[in-house]
Amino acid sequence: MDYDVIIPAAGQGKRMGAGMNKLFLELDGRPVIARTAETFLRDPDCRKIILPVQPQDRQKMSEVVNEMPGAGKIAFTCGGDERQYSVYHGLGLAGGAGIILVHDGARPFIQPETIRELVRAAAEKGAAIAAVPVKDTIKRVKGHTVTETVERSSLWQVQTPQAFRMPLLKMAHEKAAAEHFLGTDEASLVERLSIPVHIVMGSYDNIKITTPEDLYFAEAILKKYARKERRLYP
Repeated sequence: MDYDVIIPAAGQGKRMGAGMNKLFLELDGRPVIARTAETFLRDPDCRKIILPVQPQDRQKMSEVVNEMPGAGKIAFTCGGDERQYSVYHGLGLAGGAGIILVHDGARPFIQPETIRELVRAAAEKGAAIAAVPVKDTIKRVKGHTVTETVERSSLWQVQTPQAFRMPLLKMAHEKAAAEHFLGTDEASLVERLSIPVHIVMGSYDNIKITTPEDLYFAEAILKKYARKERRLYP
């Protein structure tokens, strides 16, 4: 089934401390955004990739992605001060497909099979997100003092992509805008419509590169994938 994907690319990456958009940082010689976009560019079911960017990043972002195979299905729009606003702007360019995905530009290790399962689940049920079970013990803390150990069997770590029927996500964003509600992700907006959001098992490799330490994990994942490829194609 065809889908469009919005990849917000307007963040400033303050926690990375790189002094630039973190999506331009390189992993093994290639910008993070290039590694993220290529999975969707290679997918024949992906009809359009929408990149909300800040005006000062537009030229460099174009230079990075326009040299990639399939770059003709990439469209740019203006990024917002918050991720939610960037996605809302992106929705203005979407609509050619029945399903819309939203994916973090800083998650370069999304796998095609996860995308396919999310699209299928969203088409069937309306809303679906990638997530993995929480591994660590979680404690609620107030003033640096533990107040509660949270039972973790029902806790999941949410990732992207998040997939929705197009009209549903548009409705959720319009309601949030009308009520001046700022959510943490698209699913939180859809939940406010009392629409069930279904879980698709993600991957622990599908990390979001947010801090300098995450770059070490990303390099390790790249090496793991390279070893796997050498075994498959010696």
